[in-house]
Amino acid sequence: MLKTLRNSLFALLAAMPLLAVAAPSAHQVVEQTTTTLLEDLKLNKDKYRSDPAAFYASLNDILGPVVDVDGISRGVMTVRYSRQATPEQMQRFQENFKRSLMQFYGNALLEYNNQDIRVLPSSGKQSPQRASVHMEIKDGNGTLYPLSYTMVKQDDGWKMRNLIINGINVGKLFRDQFAQSMQNHGNDLDKVIDSWANTVAKARQSAGES
Repeated sequence: MLKTLRNSLFALLAAMPLLAVAAPSAHQVVEQTTTTLLEDLKLNKDKYRSDPAAFYASLNDILGPVVDVDGISRGVMTVRYSRQATPEQMQRFQENFKRSLMQFYGNALLEYNNQDIRVLPSSGKQSPQRASVHMEIKDGNGTLYPLSYTMVKQDDGWKMRNLIINGINVGKLFRDQFAQSMQNHGNDLDKVIDSWANTVAKARQSAGES
């Protein structure tokens, strides 16, 4: 019995390096997620155009596990305001933020029309805890639009912390909108949280105009 247990332990220890190698890289996470998103969109695009709620729910299922909502929302709120927030306020903001992020991202996806999308090879050595994954989107006219994901390594794998779409830093855009909303609402955090959907709608309009 003891020999069997010892042999099993040795086998487990021997397999651990293989398990570590098998963990997907930041590039693989982005590639896999992008493939899943586009396949789902191809199958259900007509349905999603008439039923946005179903689309956002599907996006949440696909993107939710690979988005660092806590990190992004705290970055948007900044230390100045997150330190003032209660746990309940932070939870509420994260929920509102995640919903609005899916809408922001989803509206862009609905414009997708079989463009050529590819993940670019990694450029140089990157930090084991942080990586940039670059993509290119080519439209029907051959125009290239760059997209870059900032990925961070967490215990449960790589997650997206920020994205830059055609030069628009979405994290900074939201951060500026949050600060402006705090100013507009007299630093009332609850009002800013409750009106976040409208704030993101303005940010989306600003991004579209840019």
